[in-house]
Amino acid sequence: MKNRKEHDFLGELEIPADAYYGVQTMRAVQNFRISNGSISRCPSLIRGFALVKKAAALANTELGVLPADICKGICTACDELLDGKLHDQFPVDTIQGGAGTSTNMNANEVIANRALEIMGHKKGEYDFCHPNNHVNCSQSTNDTYPTAFRIALHWELSELMKHMEYLQKGFAQKAVEFADVVKMGRTQLQDAVPMTLGQEFSAYATTIGEDIQRVDEARKLPLEINLGATAIGTGINAPADYARVVCNHLRNLSGLKVVTSENLIEATWDTGCYVQVSGVLKRCAVKLSKICNDLRLLSSGPRTGFGEINLPPLQPGSSIMPGKVNPVIPEVVNQVCFDIIGKDVTITLAAEAGQLELNVMEPIIAHSLFRAIQRLQRACVTLQDKCVAGITANRERCYELVVNSIGIVTNLVPVIGYEKSALVAKEALASGRSVSDVALEHKFLTKEQLDKLLSPDSMIRPARAHL
Repeated sequence: MKNRKEHDFLGELEIPADAYYGVQTMRAVQNFRISNGSISRCPSLIRGFALVKKAAALANTELGVLPADICKGICTACDELLDGKLHDQFPVDTIQGGAGTSTNMNANEVIANRALEIMGHKKGEYDFCHPNNHVNCSQSTNDTYPTAFRIALHWELSELMKHMEYLQKGFAQKAVEFADVVKMGRTQLQDAVPMTLGQEFSAYATTIGEDIQRVDEARKLPLEINLGATAIGTGINAPADYARVVCNHLRNLSGLKVVTSENLIEATWDTGCYVQVSGVLKRCAVKLSKICNDLRLLSSGPRTGFGEINLPPLQPGSSIMPGKVNPVIPEVVNQVCFDIIGKDVTITLAAEAGQLELNVMEPIIAHSLFRAIQRLQRACVTLQDKCVAGITANRERCYELVVNSIGIVTNLVPVIGYEKSALVAKEALASGRSVSDVALEHKFLTKEQLDKLLSPDSMIRPARAHL
């Protein structure tokens, strides 16, 4: 038999005989062909649902509303999902109408049919274990979907932190490697004052570290859940004390410090957590993109640009200009960051679009957050492995730019004053001579004094210049 028939109140549909999903999943597959990305590509969300359904089964059995044998079958099926099995049985598009009902029913049907097999029955024999009556007992999409999503979001943010730490370590290593490379700092793309290339890369490591802290703070927000709210937060169709009991089971199963929201009606429609998480991701993207802009500028040339660093040459950069090599890795990371910033707008609008007791736009929020996090993870690894790890410094070029810069005149200000220093800068710029030559000509300082003030150590040390 290639197919089996299943029905819902809309009628019958044929389901592949070997499929673990059922009629409601099939309807969703037929209706939602939007993103070309199914739930099967979101393993963390599937595992989140497995934890929720297992916790619910245990709570319902403890409270006397679910038979023990059915609970055992459901729990075993959930354990298999947690182990990564049957994830190919989640074909529903992540972007869907219905506030996530199709995702919840996909999980209910897969768990029910696998539980049936475990209990010695055939797929579709729902009298023995029903997707709604048993797997979804004391639940609604409106509390299971957000809870599974939030658990998955916490996991994904934890994984993101590891990838960001990997990139941060790469920049920190380069900071040590370039600690003695003197170069010119710039503000408004104009010469400012000297620094080291190591200081520049150390700043990149520091700013990524700050964002890791923000992600760490943000990943704690999803641990407040509305499981037990059922349809709108009143707990209809759930036994007394269900919210407390199911939260305890979920906490024990997941090892996470999940807590039940104090107001389940508010928690059922509130999506402020996702807006805040998205804002943190946007912050990370903005700052990472800025770093990539810097890498492109610092490596520009090789002969007509800054040329202070060399990025690893990965591929020919032009179909017409021989020998051209482009900064392709910073460029692709820039584009990932643009995408994440755009997704923040999507999440913001979706959160605002909630009405009354439910926000039905949560699927696009989940889709956007998962995609943003996963792409940011890959971008961090790609940037480190394909770019940062292989960066080298053009030491002579860096020092040449410092010596010939007008900006080094700033180190003379504490000794000869602003007015005389400005005069030196103006004449040096107009004549093309060095700051040292002009200052010496005006007899503002001796050669020995200038050599001391304009030495690399004097120019990059934090103390006020003096003789």
